Amino acid sequence: MKIKTAKFVISNTDISKCPDEDLPEYAFIGRSNVGKSSLINMLTNHKNLAKISGKPGKTQLINHFIINDDWFLVDLPGYGFAKVSRNMRNTFQKFIRDYFDNRKQLVCTFVLVDSRHEPQNIDLDFMADLGENNIPFAIIFTKADKLNQTTLPKNIANYKKTLLQTWEELPPYFISSVTDKTGKKEILEFISNINTNLESN
Repeated sequence: MKIKTAKFVISNTDISKCPDEDLPEYAFIGRSNVGKSSLINMLTNHKNLAKISGKPGKTQLINHFIINDDWFLVDLPGYGFAKVSRNMRNTFQKFIRDYFDNRKQLVCTFVLVDSRHEPQNIDLDFMADLGENNIPFAIIFTKADKLNQTTLPKNIANYKKTLLQTWEELPPYFISSVTDKTGKKEILEFISNINTNLESN
């Protein structure tokens, strides 16, 4: 898939105000500062489609972008640590929960995980929650360029081993780097294949 157009549509915290088009949606979410905005910009060939900040918690709304006039990319607020008030974090959780519970157009969620770190309970719990609620998801391991060729495979293998302690099979996963665009082709092909299958059904 080639991204020809990527346009911002709307930001909000009210699910009823999300776009009403019957187009597939792909949500991107992860712990604060996992590199989500940079990844979205890399995938869409835009420098500033998603706002980048070194300050965790920058994304505070549900942001819809229409891609190729064919599907929506949805940028969701990060979970976990963020430099916002506790009340704001509670608000995040409520409208994120509303989105996952009620958004019929959602076909896949990409959970972003920093490849440099050991498996974090907050990520594992979030994925378990998606599984319990039958919400399809895939994992994107970010910042792969920060690791050498020995450590990266070791970290990914450790993560897979941890997941298989509670999952019967692994979800799809991708390894990415915005520096050299690792994973871009594979992620976009994954989305394209799902879209094709949806159109044929």
